[in-house]
Amino acid sequence: MKRILTAIAAAAMLLWAAGAAAQQEARVIKSHQDFGDYRVIYSVFNSEFVKPEIAQRYNLVRAADRVFVNVSVVKKEGGQKGLSSEMSGTATNLIQQSRPLKFVEINEGDAVYYLAPLRFDHEETLTFNIDVKLPGGNTEQISFRRKLEK
Repeated sequence: MKRILTAIAAAAMLLWAAGAAAQQEARVIKSHQDFGDYRVIYSVFNSEFVKPEIAQRYNLVRAADRVFVNVSVVKKEGGQKGLSSEMSGTATNLIQQSRPLKFVEINEGDAVYYLAPLRFDHEETLTFNIDVKLPGGNTEQISFRRKLEK
């Protein structure tokens, strides 16, 4: 009887540990996607993180209610510099209202990346769907969701 209880307790602990690991995995925010030899890296950040001189140089608006969707394409193997590409996309809220994303190419030294300005409401959750034309010619889509807060 003691062996059966020990086995049941061990199984329960194993199931609890597996559940905890699955919850931890769900909390990881993915920030890139691979397509063949290329990696598309993406993020969303408050526009006030951009230095004023860079914002002025590229005519970008900085404000508490604005974010930038940042996308860059690099080679998977040793790719540290962003590559030229083309992209377009949309941001859609939970009630399916969609807004276009208009990307601006940013060249800083050897790096190339793309920023799309976006105004948002407090605690708005948006799904981003972005079409990226890779340097090899293929067009791929990335999709991700972020909750934005002021």
